[in-house]
Amino acid sequence: MRPTFRQLEYLVAIDETGRFSSAAHSMHVSQPSLSAQVAEAESHLGFKVFERGRNGAIATPLGRELLTRAREVLQSMSDIKRLAQYGRDGLVGQVRLGVLPTIGPYLLPRCTARLHARYPQLRLSIREESSVVLNQALSDGRMDVVISAPEDHPGCTSAALFHERLWIAVPPDDPLAQTRGPVGLAELSGRAFLTLALGHRLNRLVADLAERSGGHLPADYEGTSLDAIRHMAALGAGVAVLPELYVRCEAERDDSLVFRRIDDPGAERDIALIWRPGSPLSTGFNAVADIMREAAHAALAPRTR
Repeated sequence: MRPTFRQLEYLVAIDETGRFSSAAHSMHVSQPSLSAQVAEAESHLGFKVFERGRNGAIATPLGRELLTRAREVLQSMSDIKRLAQYGRDGLVGQVRLGVLPTIGPYLLPRCTARLHARYPQLRLSIREESSVVLNQALSDGRMDVVISAPEDHPGCTSAALFHERLWIAVPPDDPLAQTRGPVGLAELSGRAFLTLALGHRLNRLVADLAERSGGHLPADYEGTSLDAIRHMAALGAGVAVLPELYVRCEAERDDSLVFRRIDDPGAERDIALIWRPGSPLSTGFNAVADIMREAAHAALAPRTR
């Protein structure tokens, strides 16, 4: 049967890297060997999959159709292999986990010991990305499961982990710091909201809050991390808007800032463990979600300062 499974892997690798040489390197074969296999596949198919040029390899219209189906075939084979690995004792082997950068550093350290004790043969490969990148990577099979907001992954299966609110952080001399109770949107009118750059779910939530409160997002500053946002707020650059998990786990002990919860239904989000429907690892993912859920609830519990 032609093309072969290996040839499909070569074609997808070329499409992902944009060059025959880069694809050969990623597949651990010589470029002549890869080129010969691609030529053989194209001969059996009866059409060219790629245009070759000085700027690399570009898929032809028919090639794009083939590559879509090739990825489906490769993903199905990957699922078959994982099903064979998945035994009575639970998850084994490598599982590729994607996570929002506003969640991963604060949730995962509280889960790793229990996950390792429960699944000693499990190897988690973890990557932090924005919700847009996570959704694409989950869809095309580059990730097996993600921690994200379920509404950003339509059609996927999910297990709820926790619900969190958004908080503001301001220096002690800020008028908003004179009380510690929840802050209403009206109190934030005219203020600069500090948040992460475009592409992050947090940016969309904060932009909506700014619009409805009469505040604004500074055009000259977008945070690269939650820590950066917090430090900018401490220097008086604006009002930091931070997720509750981060506040409880990391920021709350920072005495250079005062933290107040935003009292608005739009200042909250749900976080879940999310995977493709029909994944052979669904049972294991639900068990993993139980461990993560318990850790999140413990982390979100209010503390006495």
